Amino acid sequence: MALVKFICAIITRFLFILVAFLGVFGVTWVKKDPYYWLLTLLFLPLIFEMFLTLKMRKGEDYKWFSPAILLFLISIIPSIWILELYHQENELNYPQCKRLDSLENVMSILNMTMRNQALTELDGLLSKVCVNDWILALHQILLILLIVGKWLLPKGGSVTRDGLSQLLLIFVGVAADILEFTSETLSDVKESRPEFVYIILGVWTWSMLQFPFHVTVVIPGSADATEDQSMSCLRRRFSDIWGITESVLTQDGPFLVVRLLVMIKYKVFHQMLVFFTIKNFLVVILNFYRLYAIMSE
Repeated sequence: MALVKFICAIITRFLFILVAFLGVFGVTWVKKDPYYWLLTLLFLPLIFEMFLTLKMRKGEDYKWFSPAILLFLISIIPSIWILELYHQENELNYPQCKRLDSLENVMSILNMTMRNQALTELDGLLSKVCVNDWILALHQILLILLIVGKWLLPKGGSVTRDGLSQLLLIFVGVAADILEFTSETLSDVKESRPEFVYIILGVWTWSMLQFPFHVTVVIPGSADATEDQSMSCLRRRFSDIWGITESVLTQDGPFLVVRLLVMIKYKVFHQMLVFFTIKNFLVVILNFYRLYAIMSE
């Protein structure tokens, strides 16, 4: 079992570094500036954390928090910011490219890559795919890897398999909402209000910070018999309160505010935007209702 944990810890961090490297490579490719390779220095804390965790904790994460996931986010988020801002400024200056919106286009790109013997050259592949498509693919890979990495990383403390499965199911829904927010909302404001892209990317970055935490699945310690009853209830429901606070402050609350601004201030209005705005509003209201129900105990 210890060997399995050790291997999973190494494989997960290797995947983190690989995906972060793809992000840096994308930045250097679109910017045509080798100085952007300095972004790879952001990998050093993750590598240091890997050696420290393997030596001190045999690969196990901490009880409440995963430093590896946080450091992975730190290593890749700057690259995505640069790519998104560059795409927003240069969207009309790209040469003709192929979109990844059909199986035929995907197979055509792969065939051209194989004919040119460029399977080992990412440069050749990126030049054939529309920039917006492979930036979106990077977003998708990031979210999928966060969920898979959360699954593979050895858990410390009192995280059970049942609790972990619940957390992963929650993160699947969270990832889908975050992806929709970035892809749809960015496309709504890129042309009319490019300065609003910074706000959207800032809210997206803030929402990603919920992935390193797994407080909602940590089993609280048993309360002493002499402890006040209200405090015992608060300890038992701490993970629920944390989950509600996390949802309202890092995801549904900020998403609701941004979508309302897009509709009210910038006069953007369509079915999907209205639907997800209502969805965020309902989640916020239901979370406050659940918090009231918990506090009434």
